[in-house]
Amino acid sequence: MKPHLSIIAGQYSDKGIKEFNEDSCAIRVPEEPQLTNKGIVVAIADGVSSSSAGREASEACVKGLVVDYYSTPDSWTVRTSAQKVLGAINRWLYGQSQKVQFYGQGMLTTLSTIIIKSCTAHLFHVGDSRIYRLRAGQFERLTRDHVRWGSQEKSFLSRAMGADINIEIDCRSIDIEKDDVFLLTTDGVHQFLRTQTMVDLLQQHFDNPERASREIVKAALENGSDDNVTCQVCRIATLPNEDQHSFYNKLTELPFPPDLESGMVLDGFKIIREIHASQRTQVYLAEDTQTGEQLILKTPSVNYEDNPLYIDSFLNEEWTGRRIHSPHILKIHNSTRPRHFLYYVTEYIEGQTLRQWMNDHPRPTLQEVRTLLAQLIKGVRALQRMEMVHQDLKPENIMIDNHGTLKIVDFGSTRVAGIEEIHKPIHGKPVLGTINYSAPELIKEEIGTHASDIFSVGVIAYEMICGALPYQKAFTPKNMHQQRYIPSTQLRDDIPFWLDAALQKVTAIKPQNRYHTLSEFYQDITTPNPNFTDATLLPLLERNPLLFWKTATFICLCVIIFLMAK
Repeated sequence: MKPHLSIIAGQYSDKGIKEFNEDSCAIRVPEEPQLTNKGIVVAIADGVSSSSAGREASEACVKGLVVDYYSTPDSWTVRTSAQKVLGAINRWLYGQSQKVQFYGQGMLTTLSTIIIKSCTAHLFHVGDSRIYRLRAGQFERLTRDHVRWGSQEKSFLSRAMGADINIEIDCRSIDIEKDDVFLLTTDGVHQFLRTQTMVDLLQQHFDNPERASREIVKAALENGSDDNVTCQVCRIATLPNEDQHSFYNKLTELPFPPDLESGMVLDGFKIIREIHASQRTQVYLAEDTQTGEQLILKTPSVNYEDNPLYIDSFLNEEWTGRRIHSPHILKIHNSTRPRHFLYYVTEYIEGQTLRQWMNDHPRPTLQEVRTLLAQLIKGVRALQRMEMVHQDLKPENIMIDNHGTLKIVDFGSTRVAGIEEIHKPIHGKPVLGTINYSAPELIKEEIGTHASDIFSVGVIAYEMICGALPYQKAFTPKNMHQQRYIPSTQLRDDIPFWLDAALQKVTAIKPQNRYHTLSEFYQDITTPNPNFTDATLLPLLERNPLLFWKTATFICLCVIIFLMAK
């Protein structure tokens, strides 16, 4: 049986000497695939006693997190998912506090949570609840209290969920090891126990976290705790440390399809003809024998039958496509019928690639270009919202159907932030994409970001307008400092300066010099940006090198004539 992430955990909460228990805690261990894709949530909260709705606040915070976190996209990182959920919960708590029944009293609570995904623990913390870790006898506090002391004996929370419309959350990620023990406590526990007492009880009940949590709470009460007391103990039992052999066996559960020819039927899909074949994949037009619908069937190349990196990439391509929903992204079908081979099925787009469109429109109007770019940007933004970077945007990977709808295809190079958090026993080099359209940072084998796709969109926009690329040479790691942008105004005399300035910015070599969002870029290619209307913003050498050298030569000639005449 393959190794997987598992914990042994326990929790206990008691109102202590108080009338009500304003603490809340929860542990959620989901089934697969969420266990792998999202991980395990352990959360503890302590409603602020000075706010009359502290109990409601702590319960809403913990319950909201353990439910809503698993509703976020699998492609998001743990940090993105948790921060968006906690941000929404905080705004709700703050909004409730402004209502008449709570006004001036507040729904305030602390929150400390661990989300364990793959081989990493992600910590999120607000307030004075605490998270500790016991590893090989070493006990360490992993959070800092957000308190402000009014006197030597009185402290106040400087941060709490619901205190303000915006909340600053402490976030950190740490590697975990088998038998790591995490301890989460409210202040009614750790303020009344010595550190050594907690360590002794954790070690004494190492194999029984439920008993350990009860004993720690009991000890705090016996030591005079005058607050609610809540404790959670979580021990890492197993980690998903697959070796390469077991990982490869999992990838190859489905065999590669045989060579397919017209008329053959594969799992209910009748092959009509081969549309495209490369060294890496084959693409066929097929018909669903049950519905009669025409579809595309994509199969892996037998050249990579024993290559786990390739197979993993092929599987991720299908996984990625199924999670993006946009009219400008190729739709990948989730077939319910059993599969006996490795392949996936997509919608069939009747139309042409953007490359073919560019060949047919060598000098398009600016409005034609803007119409297509608007759709391309919507597709890329759909990827960005899912924390995905396509990394291989080019005219050949963009289709335009017979109705003029543009769609991005081919997710084989797509980087998915959430997937990268999952441990795998194999690692490949960063994806380079296609040389003329890849951002310079990808050429240098750096991690691709949204800025990388923005660069590719800019190159495509430039080529659609000018029929050429914005730089004279293909990028290499060694020649980047020598590259010079070719002004589009040199290639088309109807290009306004402000549009060229936008194209230059979007294709900047350094990511920090590009547009931060594609919406800004689209705004600047449709409406003159006041910052770009002054032609003196760029030196003449960059705006028009030919004119610069002609002028320089003429000036030099005049100087020579003047000197000779003296």
